[in-house]
Amino acid sequence: MGKLIVSAWITLDGIFDADSMPEWFVPFDSIERQKYIRDGILAADAILLGRTTYEMLASFWPNQKNDDMGPAAKLNSVPKFVVSTKLKKAEWNNSTIVNQNFVGEIIKLKMQYRGEIQIEGSATLVHSLMKENLIDEFRLLVHPIIIGSGKRFFKDGMKTPEMKLVNTQTLDKGVILLCYQSIKK
Repeated sequence: MGKLIVSAWITLDGIFDADSMPEWFVPFDSIERQKYIRDGILAADAILLGRTTYEMLASFWPNQKNDDMGPAAKLNSVPKFVVSTKLKKAEWNNSTIVNQNFVGEIIKLKMQYRGEIQIEGSATLVHSLMKENLIDEFRLLVHPIIIGSGKRFFKDGMKTPEMKLVNTQTLDKGVILLCYQSIKK
């Protein structure tokens, strides 16, 4: 059975807003962080995305033909599943829209794939899957900056599953990797 793994990049105060990435993500770039991100993507057997993240990635990665950015070949070839009731067409190679019974469909995906099914960003989707106790692991790249406002990955008042810290790693420029496994009850 596959593992559903959340991969998110956030600030110390939980901001993951793509619009403010030049302020909190770009300044902390390093070879070490690039390698971690690339290796993580290369380990994915499938990728699960919400509509907003899908549209953002699909507008960029299909145009990266020479793979100068690292994981383009993998992102363009790996099976991608987009959970959305609004998206009518998914033109990025190997993309499938999941627009009904998404919980049942994700359970089927977990049975179909043996390795990692990664959720990149996609906080709204993550929140829904947390309620269903379907997430197996959270991998958070925490950047050493407090932004103060913007989209937060975890919302105020939301209940998270009980988690066990299974790995930490300090990367260059103070970026910290925190890996938590969900404790299933």
